[in-house]
Amino acid sequence: MKFRRQTILPLQRSARPQSSLTHFVALLAFALIVQATLFGTSAAAAAKKIIFDTDPGSDDAMALMLALNSPELDVRAITVVPGNVTASQGLENALKMVSLAQRCDIPVAAGAQHPLFQKLITAEFWHGKNGLANVELPASKCEVDARFGPDLIIQLIHASPHEITLVPVGPLTNIALAVLKDPSIVPLVKDVIIMGGSIKGGNVNASAEANIYNDPEAAQIVFQAGWTVTMVGLDVGDKTLLTHQYLDELGKMHGPVNDFIHSVAAYLIDLSAQFNSPGTPMYDPLAVGVAIDATLVKAPEMHVDVETRGEFTRGETVANRQGYVERNVLRGDRYVIEGADKVVPNAKVCTEVDAARFLKLFVSRIQGK
Repeated sequence: MKFRRQTILPLQRSARPQSSLTHFVALLAFALIVQATLFGTSAAAAAKKIIFDTDPGSDDAMALMLALNSPELDVRAITVVPGNVTASQGLENALKMVSLAQRCDIPVAAGAQHPLFQKLITAEFWHGKNGLANVELPASKCEVDARFGPDLIIQLIHASPHEITLVPVGPLTNIALAVLKDPSIVPLVKDVIIMGGSIKGGNVNASAEANIYNDPEAAQIVFQAGWTVTMVGLDVGDKTLLTHQYLDELGKMHGPVNDFIHSVAAYLIDLSAQFNSPGTPMYDPLAVGVAIDATLVKAPEMHVDVETRGEFTRGETVANRQGYVERNVLRGDRYVIEGADKVVPNAKVCTEVDAARFLKLFVSRIQGK
């Protein structure tokens, strides 16, 4: 019996490790599958839901394609506002670009047809006759969403409270109309990142940036709505130039989106050269970049108002950098300064940018990397 135990036990011991190993491998495989599933789910859930409000001109095209090619962003809707081009041309451009990107799943809706109080100023001079650097895209396979743009904005915000980031890169007419119709959306919005404004002077004239200038009243409504606006304006856009160096990188790869953006960028770089600039400012794409990665910029808090009446300053974004205003009290025939009152910031004003890092990001995303 003693001998039998010695012969049987080694067999039992050799069999048990094999069974344990098989069980371990099975558990490990299961754990890896679960981990991959959970990681994929969490990555998808982490994507920032955005509504992209646009007046589809040439830099809007670059911004839209950046957004659609960035896994950090989940574009829930595209709403069209007049600005660079008319509302009808802008809607056609948006539908064509979404079709080119094979993203007909994203609703594209028409919005306002004109600014709130003034006549529309279009910019074919800068963006080409069709707004897309005269590049003719194939007819769209996508259908326009029947909803009115501001209504769609309101609906999506209520459907996903505290999850939607608004990224308007044109005049702020649609956003203002949404706020006016339903002010309850303001505390439900996660973030507002606009391309517009400047605290260093304008590009339309000495004081105003184009998007704000095209509807100053709408811009003032948006800035004073009660949320915090991240203002990605000329202060950082003019420091972020897409030059021939980056154009050459784009030219190394080919595909429908890459080739389209390469053509648009080439047009804008050539146009900028006529004004003695080595590259084209990446105004709208940078706003999308900030939505992807806020660390690309430094944005101190300030209180911003929009001038709506000045003869020379209409459309200027007036930023209070010092954080207070003097308190003047009428005493007889004059006012007397009796103190200084703090002002509450309503904006994060982008003043510095890591331009090289953003431009590398832009090129890699357009190339599908």
